[in-house]
Amino acid sequence: MVDFVGAGCGAADLITLRGKRLIEEADVIIYAGSLVNPELLGFAKESCEVHNSAYMDLNQVISVMVKAEADGKKIVRLHTGDPSVYGAIREQMDRLDKLGIDYNVCPGVSSFCGAAAALKAEYTLPEVSQTVIITRMAGRTPVPEKESIESLAAHHATMVIFLSTGMLKELSERLISGGYSPDSPAAIVYKASWKDEKIMRCTVAQLAETAEKNGIRKTALITVGDFLGDDYALSKLYDKTFETEFRKAE
Repeated sequence: MVDFVGAGCGAADLITLRGKRLIEEADVIIYAGSLVNPELLGFAKESCEVHNSAYMDLNQVISVMVKAEADGKKIVRLHTGDPSVYGAIREQMDRLDKLGIDYNVCPGVSSFCGAAAALKAEYTLPEVSQTVIITRMAGRTPVPEKESIESLAAHHATMVIFLSTGMLKELSERLISGGYSPDSPAAIVYKASWKDEKIMRCTVAQLAETAEKNGIRKTALITVGDFLGDDYALSKLYDKTFETEFRKAE
């Protein structure tokens, strides 16, 4: 059995109870060493065999799983955040399907949730935005043409942009080209929930300048949208004049 486990957004105590238990029980852990907090490995037993996938390719990762499975060992594939977001787990699961190796997925707290918590913000404010777009810039690996930053920016929804910290000048230009004004609110959240977390609020036009001033070159999320502003409508959920299944309107 292979358990794909979401490590959470950074802080070791933000892993799920299930994820922690699976790490404690694992005989073999393959973890995304470039992003997963190494403190999580402290939950593993002393006899656990640990592999850092930052130095491995897909074939090497699968080979470790195959050997451990043949030896009857419990395997944890530890991914940053939630495995379903930029985790590259589909290709691993497809290989395991062909090999007849069973697996489960344990969700985790994605860094986009950690960023909102760090900002003390709500992505879905009434009459501001009810949609969150999670995306990234095209870099060394492409993005489908229909998902260009410009086309997504045209919706003026809340945007959370991964894996793009090294391209902020271009990102600003493309957000503005897509319809955001240069003074639209934005924020850079570096290593959300880690001990060295850093939050930088700025405008869309100031993204590159703000990152440069603070020495931020990677491991940061970019958030964009009016959810960062002060204007919004109150929710109907707690409106005393709004009747629900559980509460009569006054």
